[in-house]
Amino acid sequence: MAVSQTQALPPQYVEDLQKDYGKQVTALTAAPLATDKFAPQVAGQDQAQLDAYTMATTQGQGIGAFQPYITQAGAYDQAAAGALGTAGGLSGAQAYQGFMSPYQQDVIDATLAEYDSQAAQGLAGIGQQAAMSGNLGGGREGVMRSQYQNKSDMNRALLQSGLLQQGFTQANQLANQAFGQQLNLGQAQQSLSQNQQQLAGQVPGLYGQDIGTLGSAGAAQQAQQQAQLDATREQNRLRAYEPYERLGFQQTGIASIASGAPGQYQSMVTPNPTPLQNALGIASVGGGLMTGYGDMMKALGKGA
Repeated sequence: MAVSQTQALPPQYVEDLQKDYGKQVTALTAAPLATDKFAPQVAGQDQAQLDAYTMATTQGQGIGAFQPYITQAGAYDQAAAGALGTAGGLSGAQAYQGFMSPYQQDVIDATLAEYDSQAAQGLAGIGQQAAMSGNLGGGREGVMRSQYQNKSDMNRALLQSGLLQQGFTQANQLANQAFGQQLNLGQAQQSLSQNQQQLAGQVPGLYGQDIGTLGSAGAAQQAQQQAQLDATREQNRLRAYEPYERLGFQQTGIASIASGAPGQYQSMVTPNPTPLQNALGIASVGGGLMTGYGDMMKALGKGA
């Protein structure tokens, strides 16, 4: 007895859709997917970051930038020590001696010689006066000569003492002046040394601020470049998977038509946009594709 078998075949348009789908899948999967177009990329360092690194690691800039100021401070300290040491040698009871005029004694000798010449003329005048008065060689002449000589000797001694005192006073003033100059010079050198030391303490901080500013600016630029690379990679990934998404959506539609039950398509590619991509609207590419799939589903439903 022959057995009869009844087979419910899908409508012809469903078979046609399935055949077309199979051809598309075969053609699409025949070639490997070019994944290098959406492989992750890392943005290189921005020039500001490179400058910051160079500044931070170059000897004499970020590293050891304070050393020239320390070296200069040491030079000022040595100069200050020399000036103060010189000032110390200009103090004390004998300090004036280095400032006595080398012509002082010559001046004294010449002055006293002139004085002696004038005194001798005075004595001669006394003799003349005694001769004119008839007392030449007498006791009165002797008294006059004695008184004159005593007074002359006293005046000579006062003159010599005054000249010596004048020389001492002048030399002492010069010594005091030189002492003050050397002391001021030493103190000025010490002040310069302190300024250099303060600069040495400030320079690393100032360089650090510059390095930090360059680094921050460069990092922002690097982040921008990285975001652009990520956006391009995501766009390439969506473009590469778009045919697969379309076929997957088509498969879901065909299955839904064949079964009569509504189907729900689950995307194989979930975009993972960065905040910058969101701001630029890169994610809208995926939304546009989903809209196109919805239109296709509506068309298939009408055909059924």
